[in-house]
Amino acid sequence: MVNNVPSARRLNGTGPTNNQQQDDDGLLPAIDATPKGYTIDVRVFLAIITTAMALAFTAGVMIGPTNPALVNPVLSLLGVPLPVYDAPNTSIKSITASKKGDPASNINAPARKTAEGTVASIVGVDPPSTSKKAKEVLVSADGEVIDNDEVVIKQPKRTRTEHVATLGYKIKETHVNIDTPVLEGTGENLPYERDITYNNINRTESANGEEQPMLRDQSNPSGQHLLVDIKNVEAAFLNSESRLADAMQASVKAGGLTMLSYHCHSLHPAGVSCVGVLLESHISFHTWPDEGVITLDLFTTSEKPLLPVLPKIEELFGIARVNAETGEKEEIVTLWSHELRGFRTEDARKAHYLDGESDLANWVTSPLEVVYKKQIITMQTEFQRIDIWDTLERDDTPSYEDGLRLGLKAGDPRWLSNEHASPSRHLFLDGTLQTIKDAEQEYHESLTHPAMFAHPSPKTVGIIGGGEGGALREVLKHKTVEKATMIELDGKVVEVSREYMASLNNCTDIVGSAPCCFDDSRTNLIIADAFQYFLNKQIKGEFDVLIVDAKDPEEHEEYTNPNVIDALVASLTSNGVMAVQIGMAPSILDPRADKGVNRKRELLINNLEANPNIASIHIYEEAHCGFWEPRSFLVACRDVSCRKHWYAETDEIDYQIYERIGGTNSGAPSLVHFDGATQRSFHMPPRAWENIYCHREPQPFECAYRGLDLDKDLYEYFPDNEEGSAFEIRPTKTEDGNDGAAVYAKVDVPEGSYVMPTHLAASFEVSDDSMENIRGDPTKELEGVGKATVIEDFIDFIDTHGHSSLQVGSGKNFVEIGGSFLMRMSDDANEANVRRWIPTHPDGGRPKYSPVYDRHRHSFDVFMVASRDIKAGEEIVKPLALWG
Repeated sequence: MVNNVPSARRLNGTGPTNNQQQDDDGLLPAIDATPKGYTIDVRVFLAIITTAMALAFTAGVMIGPTNPALVNPVLSLLGVPLPVYDAPNTSIKSITASKKGDPASNINAPARKTAEGTVASIVGVDPPSTSKKAKEVLVSADGEVIDNDEVVIKQPKRTRTEHVATLGYKIKETHVNIDTPVLEGTGENLPYERDITYNNINRTESANGEEQPMLRDQSNPSGQHLLVDIKNVEAAFLNSESRLADAMQASVKAGGLTMLSYHCHSLHPAGVSCVGVLLESHISFHTWPDEGVITLDLFTTSEKPLLPVLPKIEELFGIARVNAETGEKEEIVTLWSHELRGFRTEDARKAHYLDGESDLANWVTSPLEVVYKKQIITMQTEFQRIDIWDTLERDDTPSYEDGLRLGLKAGDPRWLSNEHASPSRHLFLDGTLQTIKDAEQEYHESLTHPAMFAHPSPKTVGIIGGGEGGALREVLKHKTVEKATMIELDGKVVEVSREYMASLNNCTDIVGSAPCCFDDSRTNLIIADAFQYFLNKQIKGEFDVLIVDAKDPEEHEEYTNPNVIDALVASLTSNGVMAVQIGMAPSILDPRADKGVNRKRELLINNLEANPNIASIHIYEEAHCGFWEPRSFLVACRDVSCRKHWYAETDEIDYQIYERIGGTNSGAPSLVHFDGATQRSFHMPPRAWENIYCHREPQPFECAYRGLDLDKDLYEYFPDNEEGSAFEIRPTKTEDGNDGAAVYAKVDVPEGSYVMPTHLAASFEVSDDSMENIRGDPTKELEGVGKATVIEDFIDFIDTHGHSSLQVGSGKNFVEIGGSFLMRMSDDANEANVRRWIPTHPDGGRPKYSPVYDRHRHSFDVFMVASRDIKAGEEIVKPLALWG
């Protein structure tokens, strides 16, 4: 205890310092308690921390998107009048801006830049007159407090947050709209009175005092909408309210519209937003000067077309900017879209060439992704509207020809850019797409050559429609053709095609032809209504091939008239062939054809079926014609012999192309799409045609045989597996005593079961032409060469075990080579116990038109089933007339 007292005293400052030496009494060493460095009183430290936190919180309130109630204390310190709140944490009720002499004026959005003399006050709160600091100042839309045009408190716009202490991300301070227009005005020299009551909207007086319909008709709830986006525009132009307003008024005038008033707002830090109120509706736009972009919106309830004003809009607003690096003006880029808006009567909608269902609208005028649109020509003729457009889509890439032209190599990035792709040209008639230049060869070759090669040697050919000349060009490629008569309704289509679609009627490369197909000596061009021409002329047996290259059947009432169809068929020779393009391919989901959208197409087929001079009808599709859906075609023949050519093998067609068409002047291939393999793909129509055909009522007989019956079993013969085989081969003696063989059942075979389907499916096919060549005995002209007994035996085998196809006229024969050819044949119907899978058609033969027979013809020609229950041990016997 004695030692602790001095130590304590030293700590209290009463004892010796650390510099004193330890005394002789053994006291503890002295401790130096003098502070080293600066000393801060803890109370001062806490006060500083608290003040800093308060200031930080205040700063957060000032610049953050917090509730105005938290901002009010700070505003109060600055003398700013406070708003009235309905409840805590609610927003300002209202803010009004009043001009001198007009206290009633109301501005909904406070301005960053206001007109001279404009002040802001808070509704319901009088400025505190007793406060020396209190005064009225401007409070802008983004929370800035402005005094004498000087920003006193600046609050950057930030995103709102869930928690008051969380700072939102700062919003980029560009294109913030201001409070009042910096430029506005009204239209001058209005052509119409502003009275648009019902009695006045539809009539006006002409110079002679007669009432005339007005261009505007606001009694119909319909209109047109034009969207225009322009890039690479001069920044100074895009930032000038007056220049933009002038361009806007000039655009309205060019469109024949009426400007009532317009309002333009400057934007911060750059840009302009304008709207013009039209008698017909409105025009508006927004600019981005730094990016060189303007987006414009023009809507009108007038029926006057808007598309003609588009070039003027591009001219007025497309002021090209100068590239800072090259010093040259940049190319103006324009994207635009046109839509019909509102509601129209059904007749008015269908009659409008830019209706939402028209090809012209869907392919060109409506989609913004079509980045290049150029109208080559538009013309209204006596019969129809003609439009030709060049287009380029956003995802288009260079073609093979583009690559050759530009010398593009592998890996060149230009392959992936549409900037180096050539536009595609489209021909529209009354808004319906007729021809796509880049895919027209696939279309016209698929329309023309199947019918041409279905005839053995076409000399005279008729063409209905096809005014652009594509079908004529393909016909003239055939050396056998002596005369090609083309009957086109509208001579203007021919004229326009000569100039703007010249590649379609270019016969320069055809040996012996003229540069233009219309000028070929074999061409006979007639300008007339083709259907009336055939009805009136009653042409008989003139054309070996007739090609109908008209609009889709749904646009031709003539296809529903049996007299028209009969007149077309009568113009064919005895083995003549007619080809018709019949529109968009169907879907497997389509309803009955006579009840759906393709009713007229079904009537066309029905009329051909009903014509006694038509023997065979075939349907096929081609998916490479450039349209969004595959196109479908029909070939009708006067004689069943055309099936032989229709079902010709690939090599036969290729040989015919070589013989009949030959080469070209340039050495390029004569055909770019059609060949033997293409024709083979046309043999069987797609499944959708079969489905639609089988929706007919009553359902056609053959529709019950569209596939093997899964409820029936297959009974096979396996020569190498006796235990697994349902049949066995037993040796027998023939009637003349020779050794033979017979087939017996080893198990019970129920009626309708399939007998030896694998063996029958292996039957080989041989044509009539091949049989004729074999029977001709090619060795008989050679001296010293004996008879070819092997060939004679082969012919005997075919005669015994072969049969003709059920497709009469196809020239096909099927020869059984499996165990089935060992079955005994009998002319006793009661003894026979098998039959062919599909029974004889109730009408006695296959129908003229049947996608079912076309699709399953091979199966119908080979498969057999048990005609009754066959017991084990019973011999299998075929009827002598098994195959007809």
